[in-house]
Amino acid sequence: MTELLFYHLQNVTLESMLPALLEKSLGRGWRVVVQTASEERAEALDGYLWTYRDESFLPHVTWRERDMGGQPIVITVDEANPNDATVRFLVEGAVLPREADRYERIVVIFDGDDEDAVAQARMAWKEGRARGFEATYWQRDARGAWVRRDQGNQ
Repeated sequence: MTELLFYHLQNVTLESMLPALLEKSLGRGWRVVVQTASEERAEALDGYLWTYRDESFLPHVTWRERDMGGQPIVITVDEANPNDATVRFLVEGAVLPREADRYERIVVIFDGDDEDAVAQARMAWKEGRARGFEATYWQRDARGAWVRRDQGNQ
C-alpha cells in the first residue's frame, strides 16, 4: 500500500529540509523522483542539490538527461518514473500522479503560508485517502523536529 506523507512547511524553506529527506531515502536504498510544477523550479533545485553543502552533494539528474535508469534521484516536471523510483516527492504544486499506487511512498511538501498550496494539499489528502493510501501529516514542533500530527479523516 502506498504511504502518503504530507510535510507542512512553516518558517522553513523547501531547500532547508529536502536534502535531509533525500539523504534518508538514499540511505535506505530507495530511488527517488522529485516532481516540481515548473521547469524553472526544477532547474533551481538541480543546481541547489549539487551545492547545498560544501562537503557533499546529492547525486541526481534532471528529466532532460538521456540515461536516467540507474540514477538514484531524478528531478522532473511530469509524471514519468524514469529511474523506477519507489519514492516520489511532490513539491510546489506538483499533483498526485495517475499511477501513484506504484510507489511505496509519496511525499507531498507544501508551503503552509500559501493558501493555494494548503488548499491543494487538502485536495491531495482527500484524493489519496479516497484511493486507499495511508496518509500522515507532519509538522515541525517548537524545537524544529518533525512530528506526526493526527489529522483524522479531513
